[in-house]
Amino acid sequence: MTSNPAIGPTSPSVAAGSTGSGAAPAAAPWWKFGHVWLVIAGPAIVIVAGFVTLWLAISRPDPVVAEDYYRQGIEINKTLENPAKSLAPAVKGRNHAATPVQDQPR
Repeated sequence: MTSNPAIGPTSPSVAAGSTGSGAAPAAAPWWKFGHVWLVIAGPAIVIVAGFVTLWLAISRPDPVVAEDYYRQGIEINKTLENPAKSLAPAVKGRNHAATPVQDQPR
């Protein structure tokens, strides 16, 4: 019997390819190897996630733009025309937060 440290011991009949009583056992089916399932799991998860995303997109459509979008835009522009008036609550809150405790109204 010859021995190769990288492969292990071999018999002359196995090395010659004969299928006698000293032949190596048949390889296990592919689904019994864990690494195969690791390779298959990645793409399978992506496919499932794609179908879930498709289902979410179909079952929950985006809301339609408001029918009075033009009027709402004009009202927004009116509030932006006078920035002092539109920023008054923010300025008041900022000034109140910066006021020392002893000077705050009771």
